[in-house]
Amino acid sequence: MNLIFATHNLNKYKEVKAQMPAGIALGYLGDLTQDPPVAETAETLKGNAELKMWALSKGFGLNCFADDTGLEVTSLDGAPGVYSARYAGPQATDADNIQKLLVALEENGNRNAQFRTVIALYWDGEVHFFEGVCRGTILEAPRGHQGFGYDPVFLPEGHTQTFAEMNLGQKAHISHRGIAIKKLIEWLSKRNSF
Repeated sequence: MNLIFATHNLNKYKEVKAQMPAGIALGYLGDLTQDPPVAETAETLKGNAELKMWALSKGFGLNCFADDTGLEVTSLDGAPGVYSARYAGPQATDADNIQKLLVALEENGNRNAQFRTVIALYWDGEVHFFEGVCRGTILEAPRGHQGFGYDPVFLPEGHTQTFAEMNLGQKAHISHRGIAIKKLIEWLSKRNSF
């Protein structure tokens, strides 16, 4: 079974590919095109995932999926949320975004947060959505060198390691994206044998 992940983000692709069963041949946008990523102009994670999915399915006519993920901090009214990747500006690095988040939380006792991923799947002419959530807290300083984005400051509920201190398998088992991908794989497995 061939399936394309509508992302240019190699880190995301590696995480997702590691979860896929042997019967799914997963590709990503870098295999098809070097065009710039689709602008994430929707107001919701679901809307952005759908925008990216439609751009690929219409352009290539392939079964594909796209995701959008946001870090939602309780005391910041859900920010950075849909703007997580560009929290510190359009050209912000992961370090820039983390720094802005830590400054925003400096005087704040409530550091509860959650990562939320929404996947939009285009499959044989139909669209399906899958969601995953991982709750945790934001640390006062980064820990670990694996992962990407806010992983070094996110401590998942019930764990002593940040996402950036976990290997791919550990992270996929509990992460927001890992949960959403499991739901996607379960849905596909009911319709296909692989």
